[in-house]
Amino acid sequence: MKRSTKWIIGIVIVVVIVGLGWFSFAHRSEQSKKTVKVGLMSGSKADDKIWESVAETAKKKYGVTIQFTHFTDYTQPNKALTQHEIDLNSFQHYAFLDNWNKQNHTNIVSVGNTYIAPIRLYSNKYKNVKDIPNGGTIALPNDTSNESRSLYLLKNAGLITLKDKKGFLGLNDIEKNPKNLKFKEVDASQTPRVLNSVDGSIVNNTYAAPAHLSEKQSIYVEPLNKDSKIWVNLIAANKDQKNNKNYQDVVKAFQTKKTEQLVKKYYGNTEIPAWNRKF
Repeated sequence: MKRSTKWIIGIVIVVVIVGLGWFSFAHRSEQSKKTVKVGLMSGSKADDKIWESVAETAKKKYGVTIQFTHFTDYTQPNKALTQHEIDLNSFQHYAFLDNWNKQNHTNIVSVGNTYIAPIRLYSNKYKNVKDIPNGGTIALPNDTSNESRSLYLLKNAGLITLKDKKGFLGLNDIEKNPKNLKFKEVDASQTPRVLNSVDGSIVNNTYAAPAHLSEKQSIYVEPLNKDSKIWVNLIAANKDQKNNKNYQDVVKAFQTKKTEQLVKKYYGNTEIPAWNRKF
C-alpha cells in the first residue's frame, strides 16, 4: 500500500473518530439542555403528586426531564433561582413575587399561572356573613400580604370599603366601616384557633386544612375577580430566561386537563386552576 494511501486512510479514521466524539458530546449537551430543575416547597404530598404527573407529561410529550429541588423556607426558592441553582420555581403568588423583587432588587417573572387558593371567612357563631353584628370582632392575619388580602375579602363581602390605593393595604386604609367592626390581628397560623373568641376569622387555606376546617364551614369565600389576580400562584423564572423553550414546555405540561383533574382530586375547591381564567 502506498504511503499516501495510508495517510488518507489514517486521516479518514481520525475524522470519523472526531466526528463520533463530537456527535456524542453534542448529544450529551442537548440532553443536558433538556433537563429543567424546578424548585418546590417541601411538605405537600399533593403538590408532589401533581408535579410528578407534570414531569411524566413533560418527558413524554416534549422530551424534557424535570428534576426537583425541595425547600423548607419561603426565602430559599427565589434565592436559588437568582443564583442559577434551579431553573424554575413554583410556590408563590404575584403579590409575594412583586414584593420580593422590590425588596431584593431581582428580576424574577412569571412564565405561567398555576392555581389560586381562595381564603375564607369562618364563624362558629353565624351561618351568614350578613348576620355578623354591629361591633363584632373579626380576626385576620397580621402579616402585610395576608392582611391586605383579608381586607379585600371583607370589602367584597360588603362589610367595609377601602381607599383607592395601589399596593398592600392595612387597617388604616379602611374608608368606611358601617358595622363598626373591630379587628383582631393575629399570626396567620392562629386564625383557626381564635374562632371561639371572635365573631369571624379569616383563614388561609394553608392553616384551614390542618385545623380540619372544611370549605363548607365557611360563611364567605374570596371571589375570583380583579382583586384576586395578585393572589394567583405561578411558575417563575429569571427574566432573561422567560422565553426559554424548555421552560415554556414545562408550563405547557402543567397547564393541562390532567393537572386540573388532579388539583380537583387532591384539593377539592380549596385550590382552583387559574391558567384558563380571566381576572
